[in-house]
Amino acid sequence: MQLRADGVGLVLDLSGGRLPRVVHWGADPGPLDDDALAALRLAARPQPIGFSVDGPVEVAVLPEQSAGWLGTPGLTGHRAGRDFSTAFTVTDTAVTRGTAPEDGGGRVTVRAEDATAGLGLELTIGLTPSGLVRQRARVTNRGTTPFALDGLHLTLPVPPAAAELLDFTGHHLRERSPQRTAFTQGLRMRENRTGRTGYDAAHLLAAGTPGFGSRHGEVWAVHTAWSGNLRTFAERTFHSVSLLGSGELLLSGEVILAPGEVYTSPWQFGGYAAAGLDEVSARFHRWLRARPGHPATPRPVVANTWEAVYFHHGLERLKALADAAAEVGAERFVLDDGWFGARRDDRRALGDWYVSDEVWPAGLSPLISHVNGLGMEFGLWVEPEMISEDSELARAHPDWIMATGGRLPGAARHQQVLDLARPEAFGHLLARLDALLTEYPVRYLKWDHNRDLVEAGHQPDGRAGVHDQTLAVYRLMDEVRRRHPGVEIESCSSGGGRVDLGILQRTDRVWVSDCIDALERQQIQRWTNALIPLELMGTHVGAATSHTTERRHTLDFRAGTALFGHFGIEWDLTAAGPGERQRLARWVALYKELRGLLHTGTAVHADHPDPSRLLHGVVAADGSDALYALVATASSADYPPGPLRLPGLDPAARYHVRPQPPGDLPDGNAHHWGARLPWWTPEGVVLPGRALAAAGLQAPVLYPERLVLIRATRLP
Repeated sequence: MQLRADGVGLVLDLSGGRLPRVVHWGADPGPLDDDALAALRLAARPQPIGFSVDGPVEVAVLPEQSAGWLGTPGLTGHRAGRDFSTAFTVTDTAVTRGTAPEDGGGRVTVRAEDATAGLGLELTIGLTPSGLVRQRARVTNRGTTPFALDGLHLTLPVPPAAAELLDFTGHHLRERSPQRTAFTQGLRMRENRTGRTGYDAAHLLAAGTPGFGSRHGEVWAVHTAWSGNLRTFAERTFHSVSLLGSGELLLSGEVILAPGEVYTSPWQFGGYAAAGLDEVSARFHRWLRARPGHPATPRPVVANTWEAVYFHHGLERLKALADAAAEVGAERFVLDDGWFGARRDDRRALGDWYVSDEVWPAGLSPLISHVNGLGMEFGLWVEPEMISEDSELARAHPDWIMATGGRLPGAARHQQVLDLARPEAFGHLLARLDALLTEYPVRYLKWDHNRDLVEAGHQPDGRAGVHDQTLAVYRLMDEVRRRHPGVEIESCSSGGGRVDLGILQRTDRVWVSDCIDALERQQIQRWTNALIPLELMGTHVGAATSHTTERRHTLDFRAGTALFGHFGIEWDLTAAGPGERQRLARWVALYKELRGLLHTGTAVHADHPDPSRLLHGVVAADGSDALYALVATASSADYPPGPLRLPGLDPAARYHVRPQPPGDLPDGNAHHWGARLPWWTPEGVVLPGRALAAAGLQAPVLYPERLVLIRATRLP
């Protein structure tokens, strides 16, 4: 059968009573009738030579050893040592043609049985309107004894032309750092065992033609919508089989299916592009924006208190900070860590979700009333999944701490993990969050998660519990949102440690990184944007000297970097001078003017030849408007630098191109070293989109760690 959407074609072979095999995933070959589909299946069938079994070995989306595949199996597990290998036979196939919004290109559901192994299987494979493949598997124990499931992994094939891999690594303050390798024969496996998405998660695993970039090269990429342990892999064999695969990484004994029980895998997404990574990203962005729960209101300017006051809370100090935030145009004020229990530092009180009588003797109402009176929403920091050993909750319920049994894991940031799979712990936490949101007009929760899940088991037996914990977190967020539908949630995890499409089904933005050094943020934000659109990315303006790197930057560089995301401020504005606040207010005003463009348009990233320059931007969906940032990350080898080619514009349209204030003349600009560029004026130039993409226009000279903004508006 054939699924088609947005220039992508997916052709599946459902013949022979076997699990679905992908005949083609890539550019849409156009409509194919039954004869053409049969011919394509025949033409794609491998020559039966040198295989592990007689006849051709065709690899299904859930690969099976019984079919002759000796690579990574799709399903691993056993029944007391038996039934370790499956041979599923299809019993039913249902095809839906574009009736569901999430599968606008069509969907096929295949049910299969392995009577010998005593297992049932349901595979769902669809194509979203934006051209993403979306697939999931459900396995049912139909036997009479328990079945220990060790893994369930789905795959998508890519052609031999995809000879290069891109995935990501990183650490705290340097999330989503790209790395490239050749796609050689063998297995490249990325495993995450942190119990959350992780700083060094594969993020997107992309395979493409050698040297593929943002705007060129064929690319195939996968992402798995899961916020716990994860396995992602690329595998190539000498039989000319190349696969991208992924699934939840299950710890030993974590999922043991009793008779009749079901395990459902996370959704796996596959994105194809004929011309570079930007096209893959656009497919993910369009899918996210089409969700019913996607944020529909303009993303408010956030003022967060963390780097301004840390744990030093006090009503008058925070009222003054709120006054300064309102003065520059903030629309949401978020009180960070330190408002509850005995939480005067990071060593105690997690789990004691009661407003501190010591710091807030009249409760939070005086501050909230002041914030609301300034026209701002009020938000609150929480870390519900964690517990301090020095807390009233831990002293009352030490058995609620996740542990292997007989000993506690080593503390991290002086905290442990609260076992949300325990109904009583889940109920307690839900009741406390519900009470806070009922008592106070909180419109936003910054939901943090500040440690890895080390030896995360259920007491008293110590059975591994990351899988259960991840599902429990999803249930908790879902129930909080159900009870308080007007409250937005941010996913924060020591910064950007939990960024995936699973958590984003129940949150409204992610905190990209605890590092708001604008230079570091250029790369972190770029690669976060490879998966998610700008309106879901928390991007803040920090102090002149970064709190995490001690690097110093101009206000324009900091604000121009934060502009491309969900803009916010994390800076003690009471210590800023009047001139700084006035300049910041201009950037806030620009964000408010352009957030409609930034948060609905198509993100573009130029493949600029100068490694010291980054050129990225957003083009309106209809091509009518565009904003670009030219960023100097270092000194260029060329002086002056070469031309800029502006990507993404309508080639047939004429554009008025000019510098965009206040990013037209940043502090410390190098213009005084020579004459101003002829076109760098408010009048700018008028050029066709085709000329701007092919020939471009001369870039201004910039000092390192500076940026300028360029606006391109289509003329009638």
